[in-house]
Amino acid sequence: MDEILGQVLRNAVWERLDVLSELANRADAPSLLSVARSELPRLTEGWRTLLAAHDTDDKGNCIECSSRWRPRSAPCSVWRSAYEHLVAGALAPRPARHQRPAHELRPAAPVP
Repeated sequence: MDEILGQVLRNAVWERLDVLSELANRADAPSLLSVARSELPRLTEGWRTLLAAHDTDDKGNCIECSSRWRPRSAPCSVWRSAYEHLVAGALAPRPARHQRPAHELRPAAPVP
């Protein structure tokens, strides 16, 4: 049951992101303004919630990514991704991971 629920949740999130991307690329100015006013606060709050969960503990490790036996030093992959997409990539946006061609998702294997 958890697997089914997880897949339903993932599909719903991917679909919502696809709808927002489509609106950003194709909506007229008044529609785009309306979507921005309603969605940007929700998206920024979502990022804040996610990043707060990945805050550091007193040892400098990510609270969420670390386990008792395997500490993960900060910044974790969530913070690095946030920086890449919200700060560094702000001038050069890239398509969502699931929309990129497969050859861009993983490095090419070296030829022996």
